[in-house]
Amino acid sequence: MSEMPDGVPEGDIEAVGRLGEAFRRLKAEASKVIVGQDKALEQILIAMFARGHCLLVGVPGLAKTLMIRTVAESLSLSFSRVQFTPDLMPADITGTEVISENKMTGEREFRFLHGPIFANLILADEINRTPPKTQAALLEAMQEQQVTVGGTRHPLHPPFFVLATQNPIEQEGTYPLPEAQLDRFMFDIHVDYPTEDEEFEIVRQTTADHVPKLEKVLDSFEVLELQRIVRRIPIADHVIRYAMKLARMTRRGKPGETPDFVEKYVTWGAGPRASQFLVLAGKARAALHGRYHVTSADIREVAHPVLRHRVVTNFSAEADGVNSDEIIRRLVKSLPQDESESLAGGKLSEVFRSKNAG
Repeated sequence: MSEMPDGVPEGDIEAVGRLGEAFRRLKAEASKVIVGQDKALEQILIAMFARGHCLLVGVPGLAKTLMIRTVAESLSLSFSRVQFTPDLMPADITGTEVISENKMTGEREFRFLHGPIFANLILADEINRTPPKTQAALLEAMQEQQVTVGGTRHPLHPPFFVLATQNPIEQEGTYPLPEAQLDRFMFDIHVDYPTEDEEFEIVRQTTADHVPKLEKVLDSFEVLELQRIVRRIPIADHVIRYAMKLARMTRRGKPGETPDFVEKYVTWGAGPRASQFLVLAGKARAALHGRYHVTSADIREVAHPVLRHRVVTNFSAEADGVNSDEIIRRLVKSLPQDESESLAGGKLSEVFRSKNAG
């Protein structure tokens, strides 16, 4: 395989171009059944090709389930939906062992019945409705890519992607995910109400006798290959430092590094996993747009879904009406996007300095 001048294998560049074309086709296919929600769809695909999982937060009726089912169908992925309830047990998700009789020998033996988690794309609907023990079973599978039942490990089938939803309205009788478990999700995606024109189109389409036919865009093998390509996309050191700076600025008690509004409003900031996810999501976003290099603009675009569930605000923030999204907005605004923007302020930001520069 020949090498391009910038050190990127030509085959990788072709694959990134193929992913960019696939992204355009996926949006076109999704638009047959989903009206609006372009940003949420893009963020789901970014996380998928970066091998991350997503938490979707939105009121009922915003087509979250339909969106995921559409993505699964367009990518030829197996889809499984689990409705989380207070009486759901871990075995209801992972599967269980049952005693069955071997017809050849007449002997009884244990046989493992696969649970709904054995699919490529899992929709965990209202994950905060189920007790922590069942939540932990799902989160363990997300982290380890396997389940253990009766002392036997059962690997999950790649690609494996979990999308969990939460209802922000009804909080009585729920079991909110602790911050340590929220950190397992790459993105926290907020699904908002449609505009008036979008809602008109939704009503018009869904009240007619027409079922659109979706075309297959990629298969599971191509998804796995493109996930590997995304990891190989080069990223400049100053863009990595930009992502790190965004994450580090959310942490209190860092003199000269933490802004005053973070010290005032934030209890806990984002950990190193946030820096990793910012870089991976930036790579995936660049690839989806047909580019084989990452810019600070890519990092800015993924900052909110990566950081919003990792920035824990305090009582002062609640009293002043400041949420984590507002904190992130201020951080992004205060951090120069590139060297020219930094120089316009009169000095070169540390983000764009070489580590060994004077």
